[in-house]
Amino acid sequence: MAIDHITADRFRGRTALITGGVSGIGFGMARAFARAGIDLVLTWRNAAHRDAAARWFADNALPPPRFEPLDVTDRARWADLAATLGPVHILANNAGVSVFGPTDCASHADYDWIMGVNFGGIANALVAMLPGMKAQDGPRHVVNVASMAAFCAGPQAGIYTASKFAVRGLTESLRYNLAPHGIGVSLLCPGLTQSNAWDSALKRPAQFAESGFAPVDAGELAQFGTAFDLGMDALEVGEKTLRGMIENRPLILTHPDHREDFAEIAAEMMAALPDEPIPPGRAQIEALRREANRAALAGAQIGISDLT
Repeated sequence: MAIDHITADRFRGRTALITGGVSGIGFGMARAFARAGIDLVLTWRNAAHRDAAARWFADNALPPPRFEPLDVTDRARWADLAATLGPVHILANNAGVSVFGPTDCASHADYDWIMGVNFGGIANALVAMLPGMKAQDGPRHVVNVASMAAFCAGPQAGIYTASKFAVRGLTESLRYNLAPHGIGVSLLCPGLTQSNAWDSALKRPAQFAESGFAPVDAGELAQFGTAFDLGMDALEVGEKTLRGMIENRPLILTHPDHREDFAEIAAEMMAALPDEPIPPGRAQIEALRREANRAALAGAQIGISDLT
């Protein structure tokens, strides 16, 4: 699904920072953005992936990105990037780890690693980069990459799911905060995508070695990885992401695969609501909350006093 050039001109000439931008969904976004005339800064941790990405840009006669090594949990490195990169107009928080195991067996190290990368990495990016973005003019956007796990839980991905639920909540709130500054915010929740996301457990840092999960069975993990071969092309995910940014959508869903899940979730939530009268005072507080949210999206700065 190609993005027409007239529509894509909204971000032409802008600079995008994409974490984990040299493989998987991050590289899909990088390719889509580059074709729309967006300048790129791509962070990387794997030199082979960085070199392959650089070759793709050269082979396609597109401007070379700036490649920056980054561990998204490294706050000092984030501060250095914020001080040296120059203007950044688009922040795409994509880097993450995908690790599976029964939550009831998880150790502190399991929680610290997965939450530290998937949620903490985004928090670090926002703290470092938002001041500079707020100081810029013109079109600007933040895309936080979650997953369909931000809506659909399962028995083998409890901490991963928790991290994506957290990213969802953060992003939905951040949209209200940044609207008055003219910065769009989108939550990207892709489904199954062709990528190497399945092999995160093979790259576990030494400081998080004490896992409560069973030792990794490389063969079993590789078999699980074959499911990703059936996924959507990462470039298509990137193109749909760009279109969602252009349209300033709060939620970007790239896959049609989860309609049944959403219907079940919605039905369960509605069924769980008590069927009883709402006291007028409580109803008024909720009405004020909704009004404040609408005002924030319209550009108003909202304070606590607006909620009572």
